[in-house]
Amino acid sequence: MNTNLAYQDAFPEELINGKVAAMSPAATNHNRISGRIFSIFDHYLLDKPCEPFPDGENLFLSEKDRFIPDVMIVCDPDKIKSDGVHGAPDLVVEVLSPSTAKNDRGYKKEVYAAARVKEYWIVDPVSKSIEQYFLSNGCFVLNDVYTVRPDWELSKMTEEERAALVTEFKCSLYDDLLISLEDVFQRVK
Repeated sequence: MNTNLAYQDAFPEELINGKVAAMSPAATNHNRISGRIFSIFDHYLLDKPCEPFPDGENLFLSEKDRFIPDVMIVCDPDKIKSDGVHGAPDLVVEVLSPSTAKNDRGYKKEVYAAARVKEYWIVDPVSKSIEQYFLSNGCFVLNDVYTVRPDWELSKMTEEERAALVTEFKCSLYDDLLISLEDVFQRVK
């Protein structure tokens, strides 16, 4: 047994389809990305009615499902309680890790759609990409995949090809907020 007090705290737990799932500690790049995304929304939503929540906040969606998204935006203040968010947020962001990727792309994505989350992002630290899904007729439809291109790939592109690359995108909730891929993946190695 480890007697170091720093290691005695239990890992956060989610309830996924009625089964308790301990979350593993997040890697540095995972924390960088989720922190940057939260920071972008926190700054933008200052003095606006919607509220961003960082990793660590409970999200209650059903008796069988209590998730802890990496970032979420909630625009209905009645859903915010002292123990977490009760009901669908407007936006959910999940940053992939090897132990959570299957649930984030599968079961949790289905539950988020059934709960009527308007927009869902799956962020991949390895490929430095963001999959952006919009809710349509009760299902998520892939809007686009935004990717930071590695230097070796950029060096093989023509100037026109590099100029045509998408480096910013908009969240469907806000017409005046451009999200820069460079900002999201800053310092990610």
